[in-house]
Amino acid sequence: MNILSIEIKAKVANLTRIAALLQSKNARFVGEDHQIDTYFKVADGRLKLRQGNIENSLIRYHRPESLELKRSAVLLQKLPTDNEALRQILTESLGLFKVVDKKRKIYFIDNVKFHLDEVLGLGTFVEIEALDLGQDKTEQELAAQCDYYIDFLGLDRGRFVDKSYSDLI
Repeated sequence: MNILSIEIKAKVANLTRIAALLQSKNARFVGEDHQIDTYFKVADGRLKLRQGNIENSLIRYHRPESLELKRSAVLLQKLPTDNEALRQILTESLGLFKVVDKKRKIYFIDNVKFHLDEVLGLGTFVEIEALDLGQDKTEQELAAQCDYYIDFLGLDRGRFVDKSYSDLI
C-alpha cells in the first residue's frame, strides 16, 4: 500500500493531557501497542519491521529531516503477528541498523492518526500523521489538517523533532 502523509513529531511532557484533548474531539482509540521497530541498513530512506500486538508491518519510507511539517512517502505491507523469521532474514541480508522499543497509544480522527509514544531511553512524544488513505487529499489539505491539530493540542513548535527515533537512540 502506498501512502502519502504530512507529519510531525514533538517531544511532550504530558501525554495524559494530549489524550484528554483527543477524547474531547471523539477520537477513535485503537489501543495501546507495544512496538519493536527493527531498522535495517539501506542506501537511502528507511526500512523497518514493526512488531506489535496491534500493528505488524514492513515499512519503507522516505522523509526529510526537518523541524517543519514533513512529507513522507510510505510503502507499507501489513504482516501476520509471527514475523520473527522475516526479521532474521532482513537482518542477515541487509544488516541491523537500530531497534526502537516503545509503547504507543493510537488514535484516529478521520484520516489523521495520532501516536502518543513512550520510547524506551528517549521519553514521551506525540506524532501527528495526516494520511492520504483514499488518494483524494492534496498535500496542502494534509498540511492544513496537521497544522490544525498542532494548534488544537497546543504543541510547542520549538519542541518538534526532526529525526527518526532510530537516530535519537
